[in-house]
Amino acid sequence: MRILVWLFRAFLFFALFAFALNNSHETAVRWFFGYEWRAPLVIVVLLAFGLGCALGVLAMVPAWWRHRRVATRAPVVAPATPAADPLNPALPQDGI
Repeated sequence: MRILVWLFRAFLFFALFAFALNNSHETAVRWFFGYEWRAPLVIVVLLAFGLGCALGVLAMVPAWWRHRRVATRAPVVAPATPAADPLNPALPQDGI
């Protein structure tokens, strides 16, 4: 199984590397007020992907903090014992 994972990673790396080599043409990103930035297309795509990932992580930070705060305040409660079930005699019966 490990070999298959490494083969998949190698395939993915070489596919992305070939994509980068085939998209090395310069492109222009036009901003507001006539500002223009020129860079290879693969760099523009990589930066857009990286900024999207960073914004996604930053959007999740408040929820992570809230869940962590709730988890540290929650008291530890012992698990409940299963209720007696007359249809399943394997479960413990109360009062017997």
